[in-house]
Amino acid sequence: MIKHDIIFYEDRNFQGRSYETSSDCADMSSYLSRCLSCRVESGCFMVYDRTNYMGNQFFVRRGDYSDYQRMGMSDCIRSCRMIPMHRGQFRIKIFEQENMSGQSNELQEDCENIPERLRMSECLSCSVLDGHWLLFEQPSFRGKMIYLRPGEYRSFRDMGINGTRVMSMKRIMESCS
Repeated sequence: MIKHDIIFYEDRNFQGRSYETSSDCADMSSYLSRCLSCRVESGCFMVYDRTNYMGNQFFVRRGDYSDYQRMGMSDCIRSCRMIPMHRGQFRIKIFEQENMSGQSNELQEDCENIPERLRMSECLSCSVLDGHWLLFEQPSFRGKMIYLRPGEYRSFRDMGINGTRVMSMKRIMESCS
């Protein structure tokens, strides 16, 4: 079994008080007044700049993240979610409109450019059938990202992601150790 550990620090460059966890944390304010850097000892996590896994998201794996701003965070890290290792197939069904409507496509592999490959102008909802996925606002897996685990996502807006277009997606396949 892969162990997941992440250490959060109040200040940049791993300074100030710290908080270590190996699980999800919906609100870091219970442990730190702010969080400006983190170190992933093992495993994979998503960190968020709002509580309850909302707002800007950033995927972190083993390594040092000395400044939250370099991760694309508009504010400090306020919550985190542990990403479990998935073995098996990957399947996601994406929809052009909210509430699982409009044109749809089912994917089992990474897609570098949704509009070009699938002829879909938008991707506003989806159902993750198997595996864990990262969705990106730009082609070639760039820009803001959204982490999805198995379940239905009827509106990305409801997740605190306003104005983000999904243009590419990839499976989270690595062990992150």
